[in-house]
Amino acid sequence: MTKIAILGANGRLGRVVAKAFIDAGYDVRTITRNGKVPAELKGAIAVAGDALDRDALIRATQDVDIIFNGLSPLYTDWSKCLPMAGNVMAACRANGALHLFPGTIYNYGSPTPVVITEDTPFHPTTEKGRIRVAMEDLFRREADADRVRTIILRAGDFFGGTGSGSWFDLVVAAKMNKGVYTAPGPAELLHEWTYLPDFAKAFVGLAENLDKLGTYEALNFPGHAVTDMEIKAAAEKALGRTLKLTSMPWWVLRAGSPFVAMWREIVSMSYLRFEPHRLVSARLEGVIGTIPHTPLDKAVADALNDIGISTVVAPSSRKAA
Repeated sequence: MTKIAILGANGRLGRVVAKAFIDAGYDVRTITRNGKVPAELKGAIAVAGDALDRDALIRATQDVDIIFNGLSPLYTDWSKCLPMAGNVMAACRANGALHLFPGTIYNYGSPTPVVITEDTPFHPTTEKGRIRVAMEDLFRREADADRVRTIILRAGDFFGGTGSGSWFDLVVAAKMNKGVYTAPGPAELLHEWTYLPDFAKAFVGLAENLDKLGTYEALNFPGHAVTDMEIKAAAEKALGRTLKLTSMPWWVLRAGSPFVAMWREIVSMSYLRFEPHRLVSARLEGVIGTIPHTPLDKAVADALNDIGISTVVAPSSRKAA
């Protein structure tokens, strides 16, 4: 049985990816600082390991075949990203493990290309974008030196899964129980969203088709390139009622950004809410076959249920759909 270690298993992405690999029959090891496995990951083995402690991370990932790198430092503390990436590379080298990594669109900077392909060049214009490019440069160097094989799957903003921290639950759905839909940007702007259960299944597909991939690959995951009006309509269908449309008060964050670190970081990436973009892939379908894609209505309904917002369709009915 193939062994996979999930780094960042306490996070929303890590939990969903771990569940997908458990369901696919993999031997899953969750690596967290406290060594506790999330309750919903029955069947996984929990191991303690700090990504900032290289030796501890190497020990925690001993004998695994794959390391999924779902590490995500606090949004205000991305100085940890490169040290963590270096330690993950060391763990992969020590254990001869394949490296799976979720990419972002931060690499492309502003103005964001309207259509992002696998050949679109990077042009980072923010510190976070430059950090992500530096991380991928590190992964490529390790692959070119035949030390660590890396497969990157690039995605847009996440929604779906339990937990908090995404634009969907913190902004879009934050006031839905009060009948309000909050648009983070212009309501008719095309924006790339990624439904996490689909994204996780795509990672499983990549792991099962490694013979079609090289030592370093960066593929795009086309999720839901939609407008806020389309998400609002899906939410209204799930809730069985009309929602009032309002806009995120960016002026408040901009005014307060010199004094509030989190606001400052969010404002630095705000261009993504005002520049249309979508991800397309010329290769993913050829590698994994059919790309996982939950219809928007169902994805939004399930995502709302995941964060505790009741819908008119019972969860069991949605899962059977």
